[in-house]
Amino acid sequence: FREQPIFSTRAHVFQIDPNTKKNWVPTSKHAVTVSYFYDSTRNVYRIISLDGSKAIINSTITPNMTFTKTSQKFGQWADSRANTVYGLGFSSEHHLSKFAEKFQEFKEAARIAKEKSHEKMELTSTPSQESAGGDIQSPLTPESINGTDDERAMPEVTQNSEPRAEPTQNALPFTHSSTISKHWEAELATLKGNNAKLTAALLESTANVKQWKQQLAAYQEEAERLHKRVTELECVSSQANAVHTHKTELNQTIQELETTLKKKEEEIEGLKQEIENARELQAQRDSLTQKLQEVEIRNKDLEGQLSDLEQRLEKSQNEQEAFRNNLKTLLEILDGKIFELTELRDNLAKLIECS
Repeated sequence: FREQPIFSTRAHVFQIDPNTKKNWVPTSKHAVTVSYFYDSTRNVYRIISLDGSKAIINSTITPNMTFTKTSQKFGQWADSRANTVYGLGFSSEHHLSKFAEKFQEFKEAARIAKEKSHEKMELTSTPSQESAGGDIQSPLTPESINGTDDERAMPEVTQNSEPRAEPTQNALPFTHSSTISKHWEAELATLKGNNAKLTAALLESTANVKQWKQQLAAYQEEAERLHKRVTELECVSSQANAVHTHKTELNQTIQELETTLKKKEEEIEGLKQEIENARELQAQRDSLTQKLQEVEIRNKDLEGQLSDLEQRLEKSQNEQEAFRNNLKTLLEILDGKIFELTELRDNLAKLIECS
Protein backbone atom coordinates (compact mmCIF):
# COMPACT_ATOMS: atom_id res chain seq x y z
CA PHE A 1 0.00 0.00 0.00
CA ARG A 2 1.15 3.54 -0.72
CA GLU A 3 0.34 4.73 2.86
CA GLN A 4 2.02 2.93 5.76
CA PRO A 5 2.30 3.62 9.54
CA ILE A 6 5.74 5.02 10.44
CA PHE A 7 5.23 5.65 14.18
CA SER A 8 2.61 4.50 16.70
CA THR A 9 1.81 5.18 20.32
CA ARG A 10 -1.16 4.91 22.66
CA ALA A 11 -3.12 7.79 24.18
CA HIS A 12 -6.55 8.98 25.24
CA VAL A 13 -8.15 11.02 22.44
CA PHE A 14 -10.16 14.22 22.96
CA GLN A 15 -11.79 16.84 20.75
CA ILE A 16 -12.79 20.38 21.67
CA ASP A 17 -16.50 20.90 22.36
CA PRO A 18 -17.93 22.49 19.17
CA ASN A 19 -20.48 24.48 21.19
CA THR A 20 -18.41 26.00 24.01
CA LYS A 21 -14.98 25.89 22.28
CA LYS A 22 -13.54 25.49 25.80
CA ASN A 23 -14.27 22.05 27.23
CA TRP A 24 -12.73 18.76 26.10
CA VAL A 25 -14.97 15.92 24.92
CA PRO A 26 -13.45 12.40 25.10
CA THR A 27 -13.81 10.49 21.84
CA SER A 28 -12.38 7.23 23.18
CA LYS A 29 -13.36 5.40 26.35
CA HIS A 30 -9.82 4.10 26.85
CA ALA A 31 -6.34 4.55 25.44
CA VAL A 32 -6.18 3.78 21.69
CA THR A 33 -3.41 3.50 19.13
CA VAL A 34 -2.46 6.80 17.46
CA SER A 35 -0.24 6.46 14.37
CA TYR A 36 1.61 8.64 11.87
CA PHE A 37 1.00 7.53 8.28
CA TYR A 38 3.07 8.48 5.23
CA ASP A 39 1.78 8.52 1.65
CA SER A 40 4.87 8.14 -0.50
CA THR A 41 2.97 8.88 -3.71
CA ARG A 42 1.81 12.32 -2.62
CA ASN A 43 4.37 13.06 0.15
CA VAL A 44 1.57 13.47 2.71
CA TYR A 45 1.86 12.79 6.44
CA ARG A 46 -1.30 12.05 8.43
CA ILE A 47 -2.25 11.28 12.05
CA ILE A 48 -4.82 8.48 12.23
CA SER A 49 -6.47 6.75 15.19
CA LEU A 50 -9.19 4.10 15.22
CA ASP A 51 -11.62 3.17 17.98
CA GLY A 52 -12.89 -0.18 16.71
CA SER A 53 -13.89 0.52 13.11
CA LYS A 54 -14.45 4.26 13.66
CA ALA A 55 -11.76 6.78 12.71
CA ILE A 56 -11.66 9.27 15.61
CA ILE A 57 -8.55 11.10 14.27
CA ASN A 58 -7.82 11.65 10.57
CA SER A 59 -5.66 14.76 10.32
CA THR A 60 -3.22 15.69 7.56
CA ILE A 61 -0.07 17.43 8.82
CA THR A 62 0.63 20.80 7.16
CA PRO A 63 3.69 23.06 7.58
CA ASN A 64 1.64 25.65 9.48
CA MET A 65 0.39 23.25 12.16
CA THR A 66 1.77 23.39 15.71
CA PHE A 67 1.67 20.70 18.40
CA THR A 68 1.48 22.31 21.86
CA LYS A 69 2.29 20.66 25.18
CA THR A 70 -0.22 22.05 27.68
CA SER A 71 0.87 19.84 30.59
CA GLN A 72 3.33 17.04 31.39
CA LYS A 73 1.08 14.39 29.83
CA PHE A 74 -1.23 16.33 27.51
CA GLY A 75 -0.73 17.87 24.09
CA GLN A 76 -2.98 19.35 21.39
CA TRP A 77 -3.05 20.68 17.84
CA ALA A 78 -5.65 22.57 15.80
CA ASP A 79 -7.15 21.40 12.52
CA SER A 80 -8.95 24.51 11.24
CA ARG A 81 -10.19 22.94 8.00
CA ALA A 82 -11.80 20.13 9.98
CA ASN A 83 -13.01 22.86 12.39
CA THR A 84 -11.77 21.14 15.54
CA VAL A 85 -8.89 20.86 18.00
CA TYR A 86 -7.49 17.42 18.86
CA GLY A 87 -6.07 16.59 22.29
CA LEU A 88 -4.04 13.55 23.40
CA GLY A 89 -3.50 12.38 26.97
CA PHE A 90 -0.45 10.13 27.37
CA SER A 91 0.51 7.75 30.15
CA SER A 92 3.89 9.41 30.64
CA GLU A 93 5.82 12.53 29.75
CA HIS A 94 8.25 10.47 27.68
CA HIS A 95 5.51 9.30 25.30
CA LEU A 96 4.27 12.89 24.94
CA SER A 97 7.78 14.17 24.13
CA LYS A 98 8.32 11.39 21.59
CA PHE A 99 5.02 12.16 19.85
CA ALA A 100 5.83 15.91 19.79
CA GLU A 101 9.27 15.21 18.26
CA LYS A 102 7.71 13.10 15.52
CA PHE A 103 5.11 15.79 14.88
CA GLN A 104 7.84 18.41 14.42
CA GLU A 105 9.88 16.06 12.24
CA PHE A 106 7.00 15.18 9.93
CA LYS A 107 5.82 18.81 9.79
CA GLU A 108 9.27 19.82 8.58
CA ALA A 109 9.23 16.98 6.05
CA ALA A 110 5.82 18.18 4.84
CA ARG A 111 7.21 21.70 4.45
CA ILE A 112 10.14 20.48 2.38
CA ALA A 113 7.83 18.34 0.23
CA LYS A 114 5.55 21.33 -0.31
CA GLU A 115 8.43 23.50 -1.43
CA LYS A 116 9.48 20.83 -3.95
CA SER A 117 5.99 20.39 -5.38
CA HIS A 118 4.51 23.87 -5.92
CA GLU A 119 2.90 22.82 -9.14
CA LYS A 120 1.09 19.90 -7.43
CA MET A 121 0.02 21.82 -4.28
CA GLU A 122 -3.70 21.66 -5.04
CA LEU A 123 -3.51 17.90 -5.61
CA THR A 124 -1.49 17.18 -2.45
CA SER A 125 -3.56 19.38 -0.10
CA THR A 126 -6.57 16.99 -0.22
CA PRO A 127 -6.32 13.25 0.56
CA SER A 128 -7.48 10.98 -2.26
CA GLN A 129 -10.22 8.35 -2.04
CA GLU A 130 -8.89 5.00 -0.84
CA SER A 131 -10.12 1.76 -2.40
CA ALA A 132 -13.09 0.05 -0.74
CA GLY A 133 -11.23 -3.23 -0.19
CA GLY A 134 -8.19 -1.71 1.53
CA ASP A 135 -6.50 -3.20 4.61
CA ILE A 136 -6.98 -1.69 8.10
CA GLN A 137 -3.54 -0.10 7.69
CA SER A 138 -5.14 2.39 5.24
CA PRO A 139 -8.15 3.76 7.19
CA LEU A 140 -8.40 6.90 5.02
CA THR A 141 -11.49 8.93 4.26
CA PRO A 142 -11.72 11.55 1.49
CA GLU A 143 -13.53 14.02 3.72
CA SER A 144 -10.57 14.58 6.09
CA ILE A 145 -8.86 17.90 5.37
CA ASN A 146 -6.42 19.72 7.64
CA GLY A 147 -5.17 23.29 7.97
CA THR A 148 -3.40 25.75 10.25
CA ASP A 149 -4.10 26.42 13.90
CA ASP A 150 -3.55 30.25 13.73
CA GLU A 151 -7.29 30.88 13.42
CA ARG A 152 -8.15 29.01 16.64
CA ALA A 153 -7.28 29.73 20.25
CA MET A 154 -5.75 26.88 22.20
CA PRO A 155 -7.99 25.91 25.18
CA GLU A 156 -6.32 25.48 28.54
CA VAL A 157 -6.22 21.99 30.09
CA THR A 158 -5.17 20.74 33.49
CA GLN A 159 -2.22 18.55 34.26
CA ASN A 160 -4.41 15.46 34.00
CA SER A 161 -5.50 14.19 30.60
CA GLU A 162 -9.24 14.48 31.30
CA PRO A 163 -10.31 17.96 32.47
CA ARG A 164 -13.63 17.93 34.20
CA ALA A 165 -15.96 20.82 35.01
CA GLU A 166 -17.09 20.84 38.62
CA PRO A 167 -20.89 21.27 39.12
CA THR A 168 -22.10 24.41 40.74
CA GLN A 169 -23.79 24.15 44.08
CA ASN A 170 -27.30 25.43 44.71
CA ALA A 171 -28.41 27.01 47.96
CA LEU A 172 -32.17 26.78 47.59
CA PRO A 173 -33.08 26.96 51.31
CA PHE A 174 -31.05 30.12 51.79
CA THR A 175 -32.46 31.70 48.60
CA HIS A 176 -36.02 30.84 49.63
CA SER A 177 -35.60 32.28 53.10
CA SER A 178 -33.97 35.41 51.66
CA THR A 179 -36.98 35.89 49.38
CA ILE A 180 -39.36 35.59 52.35
CA SER A 181 -37.23 38.03 54.34
CA LYS A 182 -37.25 40.56 51.48
CA HIS A 183 -41.04 40.19 51.20
CA TRP A 184 -41.56 40.92 54.90
CA GLU A 185 -39.11 43.81 54.74
CA ALA A 186 -41.05 45.35 51.83
CA GLU A 187 -44.33 45.01 53.72
CA LEU A 188 -42.73 46.48 56.84
CA ALA A 189 -41.42 49.45 54.83
CA THR A 190 -44.93 50.03 53.39
CA LEU A 191 -46.47 49.90 56.86
CA LYS A 192 -43.84 52.31 58.17
CA GLY A 193 -44.73 54.76 55.38
CA ASN A 194 -48.46 54.44 56.10
CA ASN A 195 -47.80 54.82 59.82
CA ALA A 196 -45.81 58.01 59.22
CA LYS A 197 -48.65 59.45 57.10
CA LEU A 198 -51.26 58.51 59.73
CA THR A 199 -49.11 59.98 62.50
CA ALA A 200 -48.86 63.27 60.61
CA ALA A 201 -52.62 63.27 59.98
CA LEU A 202 -53.23 62.46 63.65
CA LEU A 203 -51.07 65.36 64.79
CA GLU A 204 -52.85 67.70 62.41
CA SER A 205 -56.25 66.42 63.55
CA THR A 206 -55.26 66.82 67.22
CA ALA A 207 -54.31 70.42 66.54
CA ASN A 208 -57.64 70.97 64.78
CA VAL A 209 -59.53 69.38 67.70
CA LYS A 210 -57.82 71.74 70.13
CA GLN A 211 -58.74 74.66 67.93
CA TRP A 212 -62.35 73.46 67.62
CA LYS A 213 -62.59 72.98 71.40
CA GLN A 214 -61.43 76.54 71.89
CA GLN A 215 -64.03 77.74 69.39
CA LEU A 216 -66.67 75.60 71.11
CA ALA A 217 -65.79 77.09 74.50
CA ALA A 218 -66.06 80.55 72.98
CA TYR A 219 -69.43 79.64 71.46
CA GLN A 220 -70.64 78.29 74.81
CA GLU A 221 -69.53 81.47 76.56
CA GLU A 222 -71.28 83.49 73.92
CA ALA A 223 -74.43 81.38 74.33
CA GLU A 224 -74.40 81.87 78.13
CA ARG A 225 -73.89 85.57 77.67
CA LEU A 226 -76.78 85.65 75.22
CA HIS A 227 -78.99 83.70 77.62
CA LYS A 228 -78.21 86.21 80.35
CA ARG A 229 -78.93 88.99 77.93
CA VAL A 230 -82.27 87.40 77.05
CA THR A 231 -83.15 87.17 80.73
CA GLU A 232 -82.26 90.80 81.23
CA LEU A 233 -84.35 91.79 78.22
CA GLU A 234 -87.33 89.78 79.46
CA CYS A 235 -87.22 91.76 82.68
CA VAL A 236 -87.83 94.91 80.77
CA SER A 237 -91.52 94.86 80.00
CA SER A 238 -91.43 97.96 77.95
CA GLN A 239 -89.17 96.28 75.47
CA ALA A 240 -90.99 92.90 75.50
CA ASN A 241 -91.58 92.70 71.76
CA ALA A 242 -88.03 93.65 70.87
CA VAL A 243 -86.73 91.22 73.44
CA HIS A 244 -88.92 88.42 72.04
CA THR A 245 -87.68 89.07 68.52
CA HIS A 246 -84.09 89.23 69.73
CA LYS A 247 -84.68 86.06 71.75
CA THR A 248 -85.89 84.28 68.67
CA GLU A 249 -82.80 85.35 66.81
CA LEU A 250 -80.66 84.25 69.70
CA ASN A 251 -82.40 80.87 69.86
CA GLN A 252 -81.80 80.44 66.13
CA THR A 253 -78.16 81.36 66.64
CA ILE A 254 -77.91 78.87 69.49
CA GLN A 255 -79.43 76.13 67.30
CA GLU A 256 -76.90 76.91 64.57
CA LEU A 257 -74.11 76.76 67.14
CA GLU A 258 -75.42 73.45 68.46
CA THR A 259 -75.55 72.05 64.89
CA THR A 260 -71.98 73.20 64.33
CA LEU A 261 -70.97 71.66 67.64
CA LYS A 262 -72.60 68.38 66.67
CA LYS A 263 -70.68 68.33 63.38
CA LYS A 264 -67.44 69.02 65.22
CA GLU A 265 -68.19 66.22 67.64
CA GLU A 266 -68.79 63.86 64.67
CA GLU A 267 -65.45 64.93 63.17
CA ILE A 268 -63.81 64.27 66.55
CA GLU A 269 -65.33 60.77 66.57
CA GLY A 270 -63.99 60.19 63.05
CA LEU A 271 -60.52 61.28 64.17
CA LYS A 272 -60.74 58.96 67.16
CA GLN A 273 -61.58 56.11 64.75
CA GLU A 274 -58.56 57.00 62.63
CA ILE A 275 -56.41 56.98 65.76
CA GLU A 276 -57.76 53.54 66.60
CA ASN A 277 -56.92 52.33 63.07
CA ALA A 278 -53.44 53.77 63.44
CA ARG A 279 -53.02 51.82 66.66
CA GLU A 280 -54.14 48.63 64.89
CA LEU A 281 -51.59 49.30 62.12
CA GLN A 282 -48.96 49.82 64.80
CA ALA A 283 -49.89 46.44 66.30
CA GLN A 284 -49.63 44.85 62.83
CA ARG A 285 -46.24 46.46 62.34
CA ASP A 286 -45.05 45.07 65.68
CA SER A 287 -46.35 41.62 64.66
CA LEU A 288 -44.55 41.83 61.31
CA THR A 289 -41.38 42.96 63.07
CA GLN A 290 -41.57 39.90 65.31
CA LYS A 291 -42.14 37.65 62.27
CA LEU A 292 -39.17 39.27 60.54
CA GLN A 293 -37.00 38.52 63.57
CA GLU A 294 -38.20 34.92 63.50
CA VAL A 295 -37.38 34.72 59.76
CA GLU A 296 -33.90 36.12 60.46
CA ILE A 297 -33.37 33.50 63.16
CA ARG A 298 -34.53 30.83 60.71
CA ASN A 299 -32.17 32.24 58.08
CA LYS A 300 -29.29 31.87 60.51
CA ASP A 301 -30.30 28.27 61.18
CA LEU A 302 -30.52 27.60 57.44
CA GLU A 303 -27.12 29.23 56.91
CA GLY A 304 -25.68 26.94 59.57
CA GLN A 305 -27.26 23.93 57.85
CA LEU A 306 -25.94 25.15 54.49
CA SER A 307 -22.44 25.55 55.91
CA ASP A 308 -22.62 22.01 57.33
CA LEU A 309 -23.81 20.67 53.95
CA GLU A 310 -20.99 22.51 52.17
CA GLN A 311 -18.44 20.97 54.54
CA ARG A 312 -19.90 17.51 53.99
CA LEU A 313 -19.92 18.11 50.23
CA GLU A 314 -16.32 19.27 50.30
CA LYS A 315 -15.35 16.17 52.27
CA SER A 316 -17.20 13.97 49.77
CA GLN A 317 -15.50 15.74 46.87
CA ASN A 318 -12.09 15.24 48.47
CA GLU A 319 -12.83 11.53 48.91
CA GLN A 320 -13.99 11.29 45.28
CA GLU A 321 -10.89 13.14 44.13
CA ALA A 322 -8.65 10.73 46.04
CA PHE A 323 -10.53 7.78 44.54
CA ARG A 324 -10.25 9.32 41.06
CA ASN A 325 -6.51 9.85 41.52
CA ASN A 326 -6.10 6.20 42.53
CA LEU A 327 -8.05 5.12 39.44
CA LYS A 328 -5.92 7.38 37.22
CA THR A 329 -2.77 5.85 38.70
CA LEU A 330 -4.06 2.36 37.97
CA LEU A 331 -5.06 3.44 34.43
CA GLU A 332 -1.59 4.87 33.80
CA ILE A 333 0.00 1.59 34.95
CA LEU A 334 -2.46 -0.37 32.79
CA ASP A 335 -1.80 1.87 29.77
CA GLY A 336 1.94 1.33 30.21
CA LYS A 337 1.48 -2.42 30.32
CA ILE A 338 -0.79 -2.34 27.27
CA PHE A 339 1.72 -0.16 25.43
CA GLU A 340 4.51 -2.62 26.27
CA LEU A 341 2.32 -5.48 24.99
CA THR A 342 1.62 -3.51 21.81
CA GLU A 343 5.32 -2.91 21.24
CA LEU A 344 5.99 -6.58 21.90
CA ARG A 345 3.27 -7.50 19.38
CA ASP A 346 4.70 -5.10 16.80
CA ASN A 347 8.20 -6.56 17.33
CA LEU A 348 6.85 -10.10 16.97
CA ALA A 349 5.01 -9.04 13.80
CA LYS A 350 8.21 -7.57 12.41
CA LEU A 351 10.13 -10.73 13.29
CA ILE A 352 7.49 -12.81 11.52
CA GLU A 353 7.64 -10.57 8.46
CA CYS A 354 11.42 -10.70 8.42
CA SER A 355 11.37 -14.49 8.76
